[in-house]
Amino acid sequence: MKKIIYRMIAAALCLWLLPLEAFAAQSLVPVGQVIGLELLSDTVSVAAFDETLGVWAQKAGLQIGDEILDIDGVTVDSARDVAQALQRSDGQIRMRILRKDQQHELCLTPQITAEGPRLGVYLRQGVTGIGTVTWYDPATGRFGTLGHGVNNAKGELVQMTTGNAYPASVLSVKRGKCGEPGQLRGGVDCPQSLGTLEKNTHRGVFGSAETGWDGKTMEVAARNEIHTGAATIRSTVCGKEVREYSVEILKIYPEKRQEERNMLIRITDPALLEATGGIVQGMSGSPIIQDGKLVGAVTHVLVNDPTTGYGIFIENMLDAAA
Repeated sequence: MKKIIYRMIAAALCLWLLPLEAFAAQSLVPVGQVIGLELLSDTVSVAAFDETLGVWAQKAGLQIGDEILDIDGVTVDSARDVAQALQRSDGQIRMRILRKDQQHELCLTPQITAEGPRLGVYLRQGVTGIGTVTWYDPATGRFGTLGHGVNNAKGELVQMTTGNAYPASVLSVKRGKCGEPGQLRGGVDCPQSLGTLEKNTHRGVFGSAETGWDGKTMEVAARNEIHTGAATIRSTVCGKEVREYSVEILKIYPEKRQEERNMLIRITDPALLEATGGIVQGMSGSPIIQDGKLVGAVTHVLVNDPTTGYGIFIENMLDAAA
């Protein structure tokens, strides 16, 4: 799994004991720092192939993204299950995989090495990627990121068993353009986790940080305080540097609208438009600030207009974290 974390990864990816009313009166740090996310689950999929040993698995039909369901009739819930199945094999294995909602059965021949039989496949147990930290509570060490949930290849919310957060940096940017969302390409800086992920919801991913993020706390805005007009976001689009950029809140949607799409925003800052073309994958979670208060987080980009996208109300994120 650690090999997967070191790979360049990109993206569009807690037990809170206080009720929402307590958060409404609380001040939080609006962060804007990019972060590496590792959500572990009982889903095992193919992440990459070894250049040498993986050739045979590819020839047998295995592809990146395939979810491994069972091997020789034994259910696979972890990477360890795959290793044990290879040790039991008599020279061949029958693997049942899920690909684009369709099941397939493959016959593979493990390659014999000094370390034992190998498929030459790097496995991912869950989902890895980068996002942006929205808020941090220095009083409790808790934090929230993304403003939306992390889904698996089937478009379903990942049922996370545990997870880790890692310090990360933006290595390069793929600019967004009409019909093709852009992307922050980032990497994890070190294998030392800076905190744990404890909750994956439709309104964000939440966890606890061991060290946290520096910054001044800011009062949280209630929904009725948010209005159309000028605002700013905090994001990281180069290295680890957090900067504040101008945006405009174009529209506030009715309360019954999709819970992670509460407001429509447009990027107006020339520097950010030059760097990214607008909102890109990996900026999800960028805190939105208006009138000196934390009002929400960036969640989605409009595919046909990368300068424009959606945001979630901060009170909805905190409600999900409760």
